[in-house]
Amino acid sequence: MEIGIIGLPSSGRTTLFEALTGTKPETRTGAAVNVGVAKVPDKRLYGLAKLFQPKRVVPAEIKYIDIVGSFGKGGMGGQLLTQLGTVDAFIHVVRLFEDASIPHVEGSLDPQRDVGAVDLELAFSDLAIIERRLKRIEESLKGARSQEREPLLKEAALLERIKKELEREVPLWQQGLTSEEGKLLENYQFLTAKPMLVVLNLGEEQIGQTISLEAEVLAHYKRPNFRVVALCAKLEKELVQLSEAEAADFRTSWGLSEPGLSRLLGISYDLLSLLSFFTTASGEVKAWTIRQGTTALKAAGKIHTDMERGFIRAEVIAYNDLMNCGSLAEARRRGLLRLEGKGYMVQDGDVITFLFNV
Repeated sequence: MEIGIIGLPSSGRTTLFEALTGTKPETRTGAAVNVGVAKVPDKRLYGLAKLFQPKRVVPAEIKYIDIVGSFGKGGMGGQLLTQLGTVDAFIHVVRLFEDASIPHVEGSLDPQRDVGAVDLELAFSDLAIIERRLKRIEESLKGARSQEREPLLKEAALLERIKKELEREVPLWQQGLTSEEGKLLENYQFLTAKPMLVVLNLGEEQIGQTISLEAEVLAHYKRPNFRVVALCAKLEKELVQLSEAEAADFRTSWGLSEPGLSRLLGISYDLLSLLSFFTTASGEVKAWTIRQGTTALKAAGKIHTDMERGFIRAEVIAYNDLMNCGSLAEARRRGLLRLEGKGYMVQDGDVITFLFNV
């Protein structure tokens, strides 16, 4: 999973990137990206490690791409657009903290305005993609045979309709596209169709207002594939540098029930309809991330293509059932270790051993 972190200048975008990945980005000028990987904390993984005593414990990972570039500066270049198009979702960092030494690019704090400004730039990118494709279709129609004309005309009609709505500032997610139309547009990588998580970047004095600030922004955006989370990126960056015990004590003093970054990760999984399953082979306990609705066959392919090609069956047990049994042998004795075929839909928390032959 790749998530692009975007936002207006001085929003705290790179501070959040550093907090999530523990990576100090390079100092660059112009449009660029910083790439870092975050380990996904999952208590179940360490419960399994205690049970199996493996040599290695391997958490799932999320790749974060800090988009350094042209938001709020009048346009995005081709390299930046290419990078934006590859991500699975966006985190849009919106500034709510006060700092007189770092003036807001617009001169004041207004989260609805800032969300709208970035949405508009994403829409301009989609419009440019459509314009280029319509020109190519027009050229192709000149020499097209009769059987080739119908799909081209159908595509052009859909793009013209989408273009008209984008010009009215209606993003793709709001245009009510059918599943057939969505499939036709999959290869375009339209930016206004991607899931969006808005992170309200608070000042320390605003931490007690987290829930109310989230609700206030959410009330303006009744849309699918959209979430809001409020946190103080500066504080979260400082906390990840402390020991777990020190960080927990610090959060308690601030009245925080859980790490803001853990909450952000959980909401990201929900936004992208993701789940985790676990394997316990070859001396390691490992977490894997897949989309909801993934079959056992495709989950095996996530680990290795040979597993998918030679899939025989999967031995599956729910995490809670395994922990209650205390061992796989006891789970098998109680009849809780199931044999599943290729079409089994993997569930969050499944512990799976894939049997295959190549």
